[in-house]
Amino acid sequence: MRWSARLLLLVALAWPQASPAADKPDCSRPLTLALHEHGLLYASQTGEGIDKDIADELVRRSGCKFSIALMPRARIWQLIESGALDFSLSGISTEARERFAAFAWYFSNKYYLLLRNDAGVRTPADFERNPALGLGVIRGFRYGPAANRFVDRLDAQGRVSYASQLDPLYRVLLDKRVHAMIIEPFDYPAVASADIHAQTSIQAFEDPPVPHGLIMSRKSLPPAQQQAWRDLMNDMRTDGTVQRIFEKYFKPELARALTQF
Repeated sequence: MRWSARLLLLVALAWPQASPAADKPDCSRPLTLALHEHGLLYASQTGEGIDKDIADELVRRSGCKFSIALMPRARIWQLIESGALDFSLSGISTEARERFAAFAWYFSNKYYLLLRNDAGVRTPADFERNPALGLGVIRGFRYGPAANRFVDRLDAQGRVSYASQLDPLYRVLLDKRVHAMIIEPFDYPAVASADIHAQTSIQAFEDPPVPHGLIMSRKSLPPAQQQAWRDLMNDMRTDGTVQRIFEKYFKPELARALTQF
């Protein structure tokens, strides 16, 4: 039987086509990733934390060679923007960051104001109205919209003290040199310590949970590679790996709340 050219074309169009293989992470060069010191996300004293476990799994699944370093958060954002650093972890998006960074989400959480009891206030609004009260934050951190506005207004009044990590902020809080600081669930073990717990209370900001993710430098990673790493992270979420990592550090209900969003 002879097939006409028209019939052959119709058959070819109807026949299922094999989809092109999705881009995979490019391992042709060593990649760079920075961790930052932050409670349960990473502790340099133990070399352990959620972000370290996430990084290890990214290395294992991709097969790529990574150089992993510990850096202050503000420095990480500078290097991501310049393209001198490929990746970091547990980052949130802002309008400014979207210009130089892409993200692959893997958890979402709320932010809280840790208040000294003797500050005499019960809410962020009460705190803001008292000009004698100071706030401690980590340099380079951003939060949800309401928390960001709160920090920016206090900063404009000269009421914000900055540190590169949490431990110095806990010390100045206990010494009454600041009267509040912003925390998230990864800080709970430190906040539960006897000294801090006895002298503070916690108030939630109005913001809904804020997505956090793998930070990718737009300058060093082309869009196809950004998507390849996003796909890899999505696979880790879909198969339960991310939730299991969080369950090493949190009770199952909280781990689920942080990772299922």
